[in-house]
Amino acid sequence: MPPTDPADKRHASTGPAVPRPAGRSAAAAARVGAGEPPSGESPAARAGTPTRHDRRSTRTAQAATRLPAPRHRPEALHPGAWWLWALALGTAATRTTNPLLLALLIAVSAYVVVSRRSHAPWSRSYGAFVKLALAVILIRLLFTTVLGSPIPGTHTLVTLPEVPLPDWAQGIRLGGRVTAEGLTFALYDAMKLATLLICVGAANALANPSRLLKSLPGALYEMGVAVVVALTFAPNLIADVQRLRAARRLRGRPDKGVRGLLQVGLPVLEGALERSVALAAAMDARGYGRTAQVSAPVRRTTAALTLGGLLGVCAGTYGLLTAAGGTYGVPVLLAGVAAALAGLWLGGRRTVRTRYRPDRWDARAWLVSASGAAVAALLFLAAARYPAALRPGVVPLVAPGLPLWPAAAVLIGLLPAFVAPAPHRVSVPAPAPAPAPAPAPAKESS
Repeated sequence: MPPTDPADKRHASTGPAVPRPAGRSAAAAARVGAGEPPSGESPAARAGTPTRHDRRSTRTAQAATRLPAPRHRPEALHPGAWWLWALALGTAATRTTNPLLLALLIAVSAYVVVSRRSHAPWSRSYGAFVKLALAVILIRLLFTTVLGSPIPGTHTLVTLPEVPLPDWAQGIRLGGRVTAEGLTFALYDAMKLATLLICVGAANALANPSRLLKSLPGALYEMGVAVVVALTFAPNLIADVQRLRAARRLRGRPDKGVRGLLQVGLPVLEGALERSVALAAAMDARGYGRTAQVSAPVRRTTAALTLGGLLGVCAGTYGLLTAAGGTYGVPVLLAGVAAALAGLWLGGRRTVRTRYRPDRWDARAWLVSASGAAVAALLFLAAARYPAALRPGVVPLVAPGLPLWPAAAVLIGLLPAFVAPAPHRVSVPAPAPAPAPAPAPAKESS
């Protein structure tokens, strides 16, 4: 019977017919007959070019390892609540120089950040703010050591050689006696500023800046964009440094020291400039700075309400702070706030934009912001009633004590760690086990 397959016809014409192996196509049988190796690989696979099967396997592996899209958006907390909570903690830090209370405020903010921050790039900025706070403390102590301190003291730690200065530099001292009282006062003062910086860092690590921008009134949109761009500068810079250092480590090059810092700093600066140019182009393409047409009476009314409201807020605040202005302070302050809000509402008509899936201010946002406000209010009250406990003296030098109920008030700031929604934990699937190597073929005995 003549062969019907074309390949079989070709083999029938050139030589003896080759029996077709089981499970192999006619083309594969033809390749075997032509002397090609009996493997299931195509010529493209043998040449190193990925085949369709390889591409399908690669896509399947990438889909298995791809991070799932965040779907916790409806459950996320309003970013304004995080900022109110953090700023309230920072306000509470300004009312005390007790190092124990300040350390407790830092611990509270750190616990909330660790338990509730996400895996977003801006969440990594908390460590940078902690390092900045430590740098502030060291610089403050260094200046006190070199330039001296106005705080008198009797406990001399070291006496540095004093540099004589000309007459026009009277009041400035270089070197001289370094006392324990002066260093302690500088440490307390620097810890207050460091705590304030760490609280701001907590807000940066917890609140999404782009979502915060969406929540601003329309009249403050342009100013909010500038603030958000400034706030996201540090996280992007840190991410660039980490990426470049990892790349240098993979290439076997040093990533530490002065040389590594210089070789990493230049690409980071170049990347920051390129990102700035791309951001400017994107903002221009999306119509940043373009406003809608508003009639002249509306513009004049907006300006009058805004300026009048700000003046009313200033006059009302001044009235509350003076003894003679207690009667008119509150009404003027409320009228100023109302006028300023009306001006912002009218000013928002110049900005035509839409909001996609706006964040809601729910009960959890109220609880988070109220916990920070409670800490600030209670420390204000404690500073008025127990000034010696919240501002321990350094002359004579005594060990600071921990006031109980102000410390308990600070612990109220832990409430967001329990009421705020937990961040979406990204689970990366474990890699599939490598296939076992095929057993080596047994050698034929001669």
